[in-house]
Amino acid sequence: MQKSAVLFVVLAAALWGVDGIVLRPSLYVLPVPLVVFIETAAAALLLTPFFIKNLGTLKKLDKKDWLAFLAVAVFGGALGTMAITKALFYVGFVNLSIVVLIQKLQPVFAISLAAVLLKERLPKIFFIWAALAAVGAVLMIFGFNLPDFNVGEKTLAAVFYAFIATISFAMSTVFSKRALKNVDFKMGTYMRFVLTALVMLIVSTLTMDIQKIGTVDSSQWLIFILIVFSTGGPALFLYYYGLIRISASVAAIGELAFPLTAVVLEYFVHDKMLSISQWVGVFILIYSIFRVSKIHLQKETAS
Repeated sequence: MQKSAVLFVVLAAALWGVDGIVLRPSLYVLPVPLVVFIETAAAALLLTPFFIKNLGTLKKLDKKDWLAFLAVAVFGGALGTMAITKALFYVGFVNLSIVVLIQKLQPVFAISLAAVLLKERLPKIFFIWAALAAVGAVLMIFGFNLPDFNVGEKTLAAVFYAFIATISFAMSTVFSKRALKNVDFKMGTYMRFVLTALVMLIVSTLTMDIQKIGTVDSSQWLIFILIVFSTGGPALFLYYYGLIRISASVAAIGELAFPLTAVVLEYFVHDKMLSISQWVGVFILIYSIFRVSKIHLQKETAS
């Protein structure tokens, strides 16, 4: 199953792309901390009956394991999710150029952090394909035209939050790899939701956004349910299933499927047709992800 591990990460990232374009826009009027708390708390509650019998396995976790899980919850589950949601709110979920462009920097941070924290060593050719993947991703978004940053007075705020999200998700990728060292991907997924829900309960209480939970209407609750059963729980299961079998650096490249999905959905949802140059970027990105995964497989076979 190792040969398909990267595909699971790609599929999870693609589902997150669906979340950002199709589902999350309906929650635009709600406070960001409340949105993140509800989706993570709902997922944790729904998964608890299936994992309550296995909580004993957590006894084997040491201090470093718990710190890794806490870091995942803080950076990926809480800070990263709030930041990317806030950034998308600022651009009105229509002009994704700024947010998606900055998101391309995630592999750079993830690979650097993996080298420092996880002592991952990769051949030089890896960085060549990683750089080409980033080039393809940028080309996929903008073609040969200069980015359009004209989104009004909230442009700077969108850039700031997107940058915070990029660094947070990169750190989450690295710490997730460490957190999965002594548990399986299923328990790892459950722990991320539980700890993130606890962190977001504290955050939403301090911001007093928790008091606005009564303002969530029936259509918004339906969106939350769809998120939990599609881009939330299942996507994270797929992601951790793949991550536990590959390096954090390779996973970071596979996560570029998020912007690829976003661009494709832009056509179907907002009727924005890709140009020939953008499609060239799409194929460069896909081929680069394939080459990166192949490097990983060759490394695993050799070892």
